[in-house]
Amino acid sequence: MSHRCLITKAEVEGFIQRCMTAVGTKQDHANSLAEVLVAGDNRGHYSHGLNRMDMYVKDIQSGICDKTGDPVVEKESPATALVDGKNVLGPVVGKFCMDLAIKKAKEVGIGWVVARGSNHYGIAGFYAMKALQENMIGMSFTNTSPLVVPTRAKECTLGTNPISVAAPSKDGDSFVLDMATSAVALGKVELYDRRGDPIPEGWGCDPAGKLSTDPKKVLQGGGLVPIGGSEATGGYKGYGLGMMVEVFCGILAGAEYSRNVRRWKVTDRVANLGQCFVAINPENFAPGFQDRMADLLSIQRGLDPADDDAPVLTAGDPERMHMDTCEKLGGIPYHLNVVKYMNECATKIGVSPLLPCDKLVSE
Repeated sequence: MSHRCLITKAEVEGFIQRCMTAVGTKQDHANSLAEVLVAGDNRGHYSHGLNRMDMYVKDIQSGICDKTGDPVVEKESPATALVDGKNVLGPVVGKFCMDLAIKKAKEVGIGWVVARGSNHYGIAGFYAMKALQENMIGMSFTNTSPLVVPTRAKECTLGTNPISVAAPSKDGDSFVLDMATSAVALGKVELYDRRGDPIPEGWGCDPAGKLSTDPKKVLQGGGLVPIGGSEATGGYKGYGLGMMVEVFCGILAGAEYSRNVRRWKVTDRVANLGQCFVAINPENFAPGFQDRMADLLSIQRGLDPADDDAPVLTAGDPERMHMDTCEKLGGIPYHLNVVKYMNECATKIGVSPLLPCDKLVSE
């Protein structure tokens, strides 16, 4: 039986803040990053939480990401804005833009804000969910490094380009969609490769553009495929969604796009990612929005499941279940290897105290 290390949210946030300020990050920027990463872990999206902290530290240390600036509005109307992220940490840009979108939605019913000059911003859902606090619909999109091969192609020219939409329901309930437009995250392919196992068909393709179950072929010259897999099983739909995100982000914001975005984990130049943030006030539309949302959610959740042990869920339910588990445990369960690795990274930059490893829970 393997174990995980239980760490409180406050402990993880404080640790990330200490690591980021140790390499020169402004305190408020470090706070924004820590909040987003811990939110990802608390929702069960471990690939976009503490696990990625070393990447942000490297970006600041190398100088490829600015540690002193702040986003600025370049152009705006009552409902729209174009923001220059000034190459600061992605979560700083994301929070600035989403707050601006919400402000505009309060004033005119909708806020649509796009940013260029941004960086990796964590989970897209964090920003969409900020609108829920104001009983609004939130949306967030970002382009990313090219990792996905378009339908019928052989070359990676699109990112995993996530989509997030959050809509409020009654009594704090909500619909929260947070998904990549690729069939799977790259990290899952890497995990199968480390274990020496074949990947499921429909996750990736080889350098010739043919579906492959060999993770090495996907990672070495091939790429991920869009949601749906092959053309025969609807992969062109995922391809279309990935292109849609690029239109909203890189193209609309005047940021880098498609194959022009720097390669994943290659920091030879600034990322200049494009991102999009939307807030919509339901009060500007038909009355009773939250009542209808509650009914829509209950219809799906009330369906007879095909498997009695697997009830029908809606987007956001698995994350809520993970958050409930964390609350009952009194912290977030992390894999010991992740904690040890991050502590090693912290030691190299003189950070103390480190993350505690004394409280274990069984998986």
